[in-house]
Amino acid sequence: MLRIAVPNKGMLSEPAWNMLSEAGYRLRTNSRQLVVEDPDNGIELFYLRPLDIAVYVGRGTIDCGITGEDLLKNSGTEAIEHMPLGFGASTFRFAAPNDSAFSKLEDIDGKRVGTSFDKLVHDYLVEHGINAETIHLDGAVESSVQLGVADLIADVVSTGTTLRNAGLRIFADPIMHSEACLIRSPRLDPEDERLAVLSRRLEGVLTAQRYVLMDYDIPVSKVAAAVDAAPGFESPTISPLHDKQWNAVRVMVPKAQVNQIMDKLYEVGARGIIVTALQASRM
Repeated sequence: MLRIAVPNKGMLSEPAWNMLSEAGYRLRTNSRQLVVEDPDNGIELFYLRPLDIAVYVGRGTIDCGITGEDLLKNSGTEAIEHMPLGFGASTFRFAAPNDSAFSKLEDIDGKRVGTSFDKLVHDYLVEHGINAETIHLDGAVESSVQLGVADLIADVVSTGTTLRNAGLRIFADPIMHSEACLIRSPRLDPEDERLAVLSRRLEGVLTAQRYVLMDYDIPVSKVAAAVDAAPGFESPTISPLHDKQWNAVRVMVPKAQVNQIMDKLYEVGARGIIVTALQASRM
């Protein structure tokens, strides 16, 4: 059985659960379940605190897990990033009071930085030759400056609303950009077939989220122009119609570009253009 850790709460939890469900795995039926066995698919799911997932995976107690790149980097473990999962995007930034003089990274030298990601921040500052004190906080990082615990903070930023409400502003370059990823234990062979099956299923979910099927009819003389407009994931499927002057074409196209592609196909002569969502895929 492949042992997989998933976040039990937080911003990564629900997207991670949804992805595993779409990949065909059994999830827990109530919030009190900490372990779910899925013998039909050869896995065990362990619902853990997001901060602990990389620790368990790094030590080999759990084979693999879903967590954030920032949490992985901050863990200091030997867990290995296996593949990005396309959700949970965030940016890690420095922020200081609106009326402060902080404007660049060098201004942090000799100051106190409040953060929940003390290892990540410490390593970043050392890498850039900045000598500052990193103060570990488990929560309410934005309040640490007003309470006199820190001179500035380093935290995950999405819209920046929370920072603005706390009287803080972002400065300097981002410390890192992060998203959810599948990580694996250093003890797990990257070619392990169980891991390969999991990876293929997750990749299939990502493809189904990013692509749609497009079907259309096109005069035979205009097929080449239509294929140029929508070449597809690999190559379109082209079939003859009862009217020998027309072909039916099926192609995978990026969901984000579907309307632009439909416009281009219509301009070159395609008609009866239909778009269908993908439920699952294996590429």
